[in-house]
Amino acid sequence: MPKVSAHTSPATRAALAHFAALLRIRRKERNLKLDELADRLGVSIPTVRKMLEGSPSVAAGTYFQAAHLLGVPLFDPDSDRLAATATRAAEIDALLPQRIRTRKVVIDDDF
Repeated sequence: MPKVSAHTSPATRAALAHFAALLRIRRKERNLKLDELADRLGVSIPTVRKMLEGSPSVAAGTYFQAAHLLGVPLFDPDSDRLAATATRAAEIDALLPQRIRTRKVVIDDDF
């Protein structure tokens, strides 16, 4: 039975393609073979190939770990600004409700 994949928007596919290109370039600059990168990431060679093609089926954590290993910056390299952004995000998150509940709509069908 084939695996059912979620729909990915064109913007998501474009972002993954761009990110994959950055990873491919950095891998080649560092002269890392596919099997070496796969070993360091703890994944199979086919998974690395999919990642370097920008496949949305590869786990986000694998992309992030590859970026870390290859030295591709994910966020602002300025640690002070990154810390300020994280603090601001925590403040906003604290103000938002912890649970999102949908209200049940009562339909008046008593004619």
